[in-house]
Amino acid sequence: MSKLEPLQQMPDFQLQDQNGKTHSLSDYRGKYVVLYVYPKDDTPGCTKEACDFRDNLELKQLGVQVLGLSKDDQESHTAFAEKYSLPFPLLSDLSGEYINEIGAWGTKNNFGTITEGIKRTTFVIDPEGKVVKAWYMVKVDGHAESVLKTIKADMEKRAK
Repeated sequence: MSKLEPLQQMPDFQLQDQNGKTHSLSDYRGKYVVLYVYPKDDTPGCTKEACDFRDNLELKQLGVQVLGLSKDDQESHTAFAEKYSLPFPLLSDLSGEYINEIGAWGTKNNFGTITEGIKRTTFVIDPEGKVVKAWYMVKVDGHAESVLKTIKADMEKRAK
């Protein structure tokens, strides 16, 4: 799939989290959602990203729902969430079908090695289920703060 653009409806999903609970995007209508797609549980960049979202108190105060998404299984997600006290669902897309649909799968160049895999991607989704902003090939440092600024700017725009 091609990249999702702002104002586009975010495709819905039916995916299980680390506790076996099924989530769909439509469950979160009425609130902002941060859906971040990451390559692998308990690797350095993915751990930093998850902990940055965990530690961003302002996201919690604004009532934003954070959802992590990877191809890892429920067992891996459970261990990762417990090890780092992650307070949000980690969704499993074992087939990679949804990850591919939203444009977060493809060719990556990792220090000169070309591979196919998950491209670190984040979507801010508004209360109506539309994309506010999509980041493809995310750099982890400072990313949670950029996400927060995007949500606050969108909230201010809606308040006018």
